[in-house]
Amino acid sequence: MEESKTLKKKPKESEKIQPKRPFIVSRWRQFWYAPVTSFLGNVLMYFLFLCLFAYVLLVDFKPPPPNGPSSLEFVLYFWVFTLVCEEIRQTSYEGNLFFLQRMKKYIQDNWNKCDLTAILLFLLAVMCRMFPWSFKLGRAVMSIDYMVFTLRLIHIFAIHKQLGPKIIILGKMVKDLFFFLFFLGVWLAAYGVAHQALLFTYDPRPNWIFRRVFYRPYLHIFGQIPINEMDADKLLQPVCTDNRTEIEAGAEPCLSIYANWLVVILLVIYLLFTNIVLVNLLIAMFSYTFSKVQEHSDIYWKFQRYNIIVEYHSRPCLAPPFIIFSHLHVLIKRHICKIPSIKSQHFALEVTGITASHLNAWEAVQKEDFLSAQNKQQKESDTARLQRTSVKVDSVLKQMTEIRNHDQRLRLLETQVSNTYIYFYVLHKFPSFHKS
Repeated sequence: MEESKTLKKKPKESEKIQPKRPFIVSRWRQFWYAPVTSFLGNVLMYFLFLCLFAYVLLVDFKPPPPNGPSSLEFVLYFWVFTLVCEEIRQTSYEGNLFFLQRMKKYIQDNWNKCDLTAILLFLLAVMCRMFPWSFKLGRAVMSIDYMVFTLRLIHIFAIHKQLGPKIIILGKMVKDLFFFLFFLGVWLAAYGVAHQALLFTYDPRPNWIFRRVFYRPYLHIFGQIPINEMDADKLLQPVCTDNRTEIEAGAEPCLSIYANWLVVILLVIYLLFTNIVLVNLLIAMFSYTFSKVQEHSDIYWKFQRYNIIVEYHSRPCLAPPFIIFSHLHVLIKRHICKIPSIKSQHFALEVTGITASHLNAWEAVQKEDFLSAQNKQQKESDTARLQRTSVKVDSVLKQMTEIRNHDQRLRLLETQVSNTYIYFYVLHKFPSFHKS
């Protein structure tokens, strides 16, 4: 027993009591390492990054080397490099998982897919702009890349209670839009091929076939209809030919007016189907998605807020491009000094002791609140009102039947009493009748 006591005392004696930090220092550390501080710093610096990107793209995008790039463009390159370093750090933050598992978990997030797309487009744009023969292509790719970086800004609205669920609604509406585009593409191809075949007997030019089969029918949806090619009364025949050799050489083919009336009928049917049926189908799909998500908007927002807190809790305090100093500090601390991360232990997967009891109590309170709110919602629903009304009506009917039964019994008693009274009255007046 004494040995066990000494063994229990030894670790306590060996423990080093850490000196307590001053109040100002502890408060400053809490403020500096808080997720909200990291979030606000990243948002502010991201706005500055977009402003720098727009300035370089619009004003300071110089020709290929040796005349360019400019100094601000090199600053932009370094800024994107720090973003790449942060994405690499995020993939290595996933704990003890294998590399493929970490990459799979990283790509599961839609915003990480957006970041990866933006970075790859930026690298492609930088490689293309360095050569004279691909300079314009690099500028075009960088313009598209700016759009991707700007759309990434939608992520910051997830912290807002009203705008956060709208982001989920927007993502689900994009999925609905793909189904709509499938139906629209089928109808577009059917009408476009028939339209091209009826108006032009022979036109082998691929670019014009694509324009007349897909591009023009798509513009018809928005009201851009070339009447001079469809209506025979307003037909304008430019310099054209029906000779196939001349058409293959590049001449304009003549319009066919044989089935002009059929083209107009197909146009009417096409516009009715696309502008009324398909558009209303899309609106109905959007309204259903909106109502379905809006019904549980508070739950969606809480999940979004939790994910953002976890994300920015794991991030370094400094924002790009100054985040490179935090990355160097983490690299030295983790891989050279072998000091484990404390932040990874803040979000515990298993809790024990007093923390577990507090968590269980909190879950019980939240469960009761949820069940009471659900019962209140069910009571306020139309079906519950109808059920309550039917129960009340049934009870009233039962009471009415009971009242009827009591009324019948009272009437029966009244008749019996009246008969008894008449009997006694007769006996009193005619006693001889009773003797006989």
